[in-house]
Amino acid sequence: MGDLFLVRHGETEWSRSGRHTGRTDVPLTARGRDEARAVVPLIRSHRIGAAFVSPSQRARETAELIGLPDARPDADLMEWDYGGYEGVTTVEIQRDRPGWFLFTDGVEPGPPEHPGESVEEVGRRADRMLAKVDAALSNHEGCVVLVAHGHILRVLTARWLALPPQDGALFQLATGAVCRLGHEHGRPVIAGWNVRPGT
Repeated sequence: MGDLFLVRHGETEWSRSGRHTGRTDVPLTARGRDEARAVVPLIRSHRIGAAFVSPSQRARETAELIGLPDARPDADLMEWDYGGYEGVTTVEIQRDRPGWFLFTDGVEPGPPEHPGESVEEVGRRADRMLAKVDAALSNHEGCVVLVAHGHILRVLTARWLALPPQDGALFQLATGAVCRLGHEHGRPVIAGWNVRPGT
């Protein structure tokens, strides 16, 4: 059975400034495009059996730049819906809610088009995505690649390891980084984490 590669999209203006970017479709910066291109050797040296991508522009462009233009869009890979905290930084939130932490304190409700999600809801999406990954790993030779966003990939990693979704907080993930999830003696493991070419 192949491994699962996770690729966080390249830098955007909002990721650079620390703004929570859930459903707002912010494009990559020039640096973000360079980050994506730098990932190519880490991914393309492996046989890829299947690839999935978040529908957002920043993830789709990253997938194209790393040579996966046919990656299948999947809504379960969309970033955490931050609700009322969309576009707001952690520092700004903590002015009103000292000590606020996304994984334990959640988000404020937002408008109907992005009302917000609990960590448990994000965890359920991650579980659905992992079921698709398992099917792809069983039906194809090679690895599976997911191109998506920081928080959903962190929650997905926690669920891969059979940890609660809140434990996604334990895994720092930079823009343009690659992670490798695999198995050892039949147990899920992290084989490589937050690898950024040239850093």
